[in-house]
Amino acid sequence: MASRPFCLLISPIVIFSAIFVSDAAGSFGINYGRVANNLPSPEKVVELLKSQGINKVKLYDTDATVLTALANSGITVVVALPNELLASMAGDQSAADNWVQSNITKFYPQTKIEAIAVGNEVFVDPKNTINYLVPAMKNIHASLVKSKLDSAIKISSPLAFSALQNSYPSSAGSFKQELVEPVIKPMLDFLKQTGSYLMVNAYPFFAYSANSDQISLDYALLKDNPGVVDSGNGLKYHSLFEAQIDAVFAALSAIQYGDVKMVVTETGWPSMGDENEIGASEDNAASYNGNLVRKVLSGSGTPLRPQDPINVYLFALFNENQKPGPTSERNYGLFYPNEQKVYNIPLTEEEAKGGQSTPVNGNTSQAPVAGEVSKTQVGQTWCVANAKADQAKLQAALDYACGEGGADCNATQPGATCFSPNTLEAHASYAFNSYYQKKTRAAGTCEFGGAAYVVSQRPAYGNCEFPTGY
Repeated sequence: MASRPFCLLISPIVIFSAIFVSDAAGSFGINYGRVANNLPSPEKVVELLKSQGINKVKLYDTDATVLTALANSGITVVVALPNELLASMAGDQSAADNWVQSNITKFYPQTKIEAIAVGNEVFVDPKNTINYLVPAMKNIHASLVKSKLDSAIKISSPLAFSALQNSYPSSAGSFKQELVEPVIKPMLDFLKQTGSYLMVNAYPFFAYSANSDQISLDYALLKDNPGVVDSGNGLKYHSLFEAQIDAVFAALSAIQYGDVKMVVTETGWPSMGDENEIGASEDNAASYNGNLVRKVLSGSGTPLRPQDPINVYLFALFNENQKPGPTSERNYGLFYPNEQKVYNIPLTEEEAKGGQSTPVNGNTSQAPVAGEVSKTQVGQTWCVANAKADQAKLQAALDYACGEGGADCNATQPGATCFSPNTLEAHASYAFNSYYQKKTRAAGTCEFGGAAYVVSQRPAYGNCEFPTGY
């Protein structure tokens, strides 16, 4: 997921989103990105997904170790062909055949691959790969036909915000004219011919953050609010997310493709951001994702399509510490790299109805009401060492924190309260947290080149108590 530009259309409703092939009720999965150097092994990730009742996952590539780990897990998988391969796939059927053989048939059916995302947000790709998109999709599909997998595995391509020219009111949704004939219509024709669906990435956060003076936070977070009436069709919207979905439906209908199904392949809200990223916070992330899961699992649709359940893939499974861009980009995860939850939201239908959230590593917490995170943790974060970091890197970061960084490391000296346990990880965690707290938990002060990360539960090492501020 990349930062997106925002084009203001004076309104509380902006762009985008979608729904999937109708189930009896909606379903949700999660995006498993790996732009980080401190994540658990794929095998551990699969166990985490299963323990949390998550049975749908979307990847950004076809990494062999990940697909192997997902084999026989019961988890359905959407894989991806990266943008940089579009040109070669579009121009050479044999290249597409080889890619399918090496990345799909090699793993299927043990790994339940259900779709291939060909490219990602191609319309905003700075390398201008638009012209390769539909030919690449057709060649990959032809390869699936040869392997007799075309009925089991669908092909689509995630659409980004900028494909819409207009989104307010939702009933006036439309695609950018310069894209309609060259690529939008040919892609939609392909989707209809192959029985596939449109993939859409939808982020109400970007619209709210750029226009917080015009968009109600409750409206953006799917909380109770008076609603916004669409002046074009009289429908009332109580969430920006639903308004975005229906803007895409309207755009499809405007070019006579209203029967194409959709799925939201990315949506989420960051738990942390830079000062100018208005709305990025832990409690807002818990509200948005929690309320969205409840909405999805209720089986209800949008004001325009009330009978069509909504299906989404949340972004993302983990905070990814090597993602470029603003702080928010590294803080969309539901889990920290140590597999602890960043905040509590319901992940199953039982939890959505008010049960307890599933424990992780023996820690159980009550599923919060909308917008609530653990009351002992609101606003509190700590910085700890990454146990998987190289020992030399940890030591160098510890030396910096206790030296030039100005951290208070006296408590880790022999005989002091935090000397035990006398391990590099424990001492580094204390030092990193001291530095982080002294820097008022500012963005970027708990990185240490990948040797540390932020947690929302107070670390515990013996009798050592980590401070929350200085």
